[in-house]
Amino acid sequence: MSKITDSRSILKKTNDETINVALDTLSIGKQAIIFVNTKRSAESIAEKISKQLEISKDNSLSKKILSVLSHPTKQCKRLADIIDKGIAFHHSGLLAEQRRIVEENFKNGKIKLIVATPTLAIGLDLPAFRVIIRDLKRYGLWGMEYIPVLEYHQQAGRAGRPSYDNYGEAIIIANDEKQKKELIDRYINGEPEDIISKLASEPILRTYILSIISSEFVRSDKELKDFFNKTFYAYQYGDLKKLNIIINKIIEQLQEWLFLKDIEKIKNDNSEDFVSALKISLKENKQDNKIEATPLGKRVSELYLDPYTAYMLIENMKIIDNIISSKITIKKFSELTLINVFCNCLELRPLLRVKTSEYDEIKEYLNINEEYIITEPEEYDDTDFFNAIKTSKVFMDWLDEKDEEYILEKYDVRPGEFYGKLEIMDWIIYSCIEISRILKFREITKELTKLRIRLKYGVKEELLPLLKLKNIGRVRARMLFKNGIKDIADVKKVEFSNLSKILGTNIAIDVKRQVGQEFSEEKIKVKENKRKGQISLNDY
Repeated sequence: MSKITDSRSILKKTNDETINVALDTLSIGKQAIIFVNTKRSAESIAEKISKQLEISKDNSLSKKILSVLSHPTKQCKRLADIIDKGIAFHHSGLLAEQRRIVEENFKNGKIKLIVATPTLAIGLDLPAFRVIIRDLKRYGLWGMEYIPVLEYHQQAGRAGRPSYDNYGEAIIIANDEKQKKELIDRYINGEPEDIISKLASEPILRTYILSIISSEFVRSDKELKDFFNKTFYAYQYGDLKKLNIIINKIIEQLQEWLFLKDIEKIKNDNSEDFVSALKISLKENKQDNKIEATPLGKRVSELYLDPYTAYMLIENMKIIDNIISSKITIKKFSELTLINVFCNCLELRPLLRVKTSEYDEIKEYLNINEEYIITEPEEYDDTDFFNAIKTSKVFMDWLDEKDEEYILEKYDVRPGEFYGKLEIMDWIIYSCIEISRILKFREITKELTKLRIRLKYGVKEELLPLLKLKNIGRVRARMLFKNGIKDIADVKKVEFSNLSKILGTNIAIDVKRQVGQEFSEEKIKVKENKRKGQISLNDY
């Protein structure tokens, strides 16, 4: 566990006290994590520390970092340049595999120092003797604000883990004696903030209400309220009557959105066509307080979607269906229509923020593509609207086969951040496909299926036929297309020698086998060696 140690002098090698403490940690043969408040700071501090160290002869880790992407970005190269010296940075902008490499090699001792954002403070057991907390403030609603005491405890708690050390040192950097006293009072002697139940968030509460009804964990209004009245949220909220009013409001919403069966409405309605595809017939039930999910509601719950997101998707799918069927003519449909709808889902937040220097470009993009956008800005605040347009534009560039380096340079969006958003987008699209099938939006389902594949690979629609082949991604598919091979039929027709020039022998053999044409390396060698005076590279 962490403790306050006696004062000790640290050699002043640079003008940056954080770097001096880091270098001192290395001098005593220990490992450390340095916490800073931004990704940019993490990279900068790690580089500055590495410049104080000797060049490493071993470049095994740098090769691993560079091999994660087929075309490494500047960020990849930046990490590769320092990691073999035993220094690394760690933040959400790194790809998951790169973060794993850093964490794994910190555990085995090859990496001695990690400069990280607070994301590393949660859930990881790492051998850090020291934690150096440089930044105790970060940008918030009111400018630079102190981080919560609980967050400080999380960061300091990474030092001296019982699995690795008997004790650890958590060090915060103060500029002067006045600030030192303030930091000690606030963080060392300060009281942690109260823990707030996550159920206090309405999206989470309605998600859980639908979940426990769909799973039949509760079957009546009374059982539902009895369950929530025993939660920590109810204890914290205090007023059970008001809590039950909130629950009633959410139940009414879920019924209105057709995720819960409205028993009374169905019983009292005599028309034959009232029960739509979303409301299956029910046997008369004498329990007025019975609650039950519709098939649509059960599927929404299984997809872990916020019911509001599902409702919003359904309403937009209705609009898109009318556009496709020409019932709405003032708007047009394209993949941008779908992507922008998804970028307005709560699950994709925080969206990519429009910088002041980008507003003109984003507004111009909106003006050019306005006929494909069916979402509307908020009446008093259009910030989220423009952030959604920018986020949509980044995804559209990806579909236009722009690579990770382009996205990093153009939008300052790091590969890890982008792939994180891409993963969430894939989940939303899959969920939308499932909902569209239930609602029988056949044309939209086809468009969503195509879009999901395109986003996975980052390709234009013309490459979709080639992506059916294993081991063919965006780069190889584009190479084939440029050489006139545009679909499976073309793959069957092309001469093996030409295909191997494009893809290499082994991949060409595999591709030909996939289309039902058997080739072997031995036969290829024999064929090549029959040419008088010629030998194959394979013969070497």
